[in-house]
Amino acid sequence: MAMHKLLMDDFYDDSYALIAIHCGLEDYRLAYMVNKYFGINLTRKDKDLDLNYTSSSFAVYEWYNEANDVTWNLIANICKKEEESLSSSGVLFADDKKITKTYNLLPELKKVDFFIKISNDRQRLNEKLIITKLQSIPQVITSYEVDLSKIKSKEHLIF
Repeated sequence: MAMHKLLMDDFYDDSYALIAIHCGLEDYRLAYMVNKYFGINLTRKDKDLDLNYTSSSFAVYEWYNEANDVTWNLIANICKKEEESLSSSGVLFADDKKITKTYNLLPELKKVDFFIKISNDRQRLNEKLIITKLQSIPQVITSYEVDLSKIKSKEHLIF
């Protein structure tokens, strides 16, 4: 009897554009500014994107355009968590220091603050126009399209 092996690549298609954003804003402020400049309505999802193996969570904002069948997601790439530091047992005075650990959704792009993922099956998006509009937001330092073929951790973008 012949066996047929299905790979995850058989089901998942890269039918989305990924735009990287560098800015110093909090996630809710950037979502507000994107809503204002693009005339959309990004809202925060009830549950953040949790990665259990790193115990980190990333804020996700979403807007679905029914007329064009397009979904916009604004995803934080950086999660900072305060954790107890490890100290040796031979210390005379206990010093409870806390350290801040930084986790990234896409470790290949550590310097990126946010991503905009635009899922669209029907038509081709004009990424250059979207990037130009994003760069017109005063608090955005820069934005650019990410080459999906160079991303090793694409599975983090499936939600």
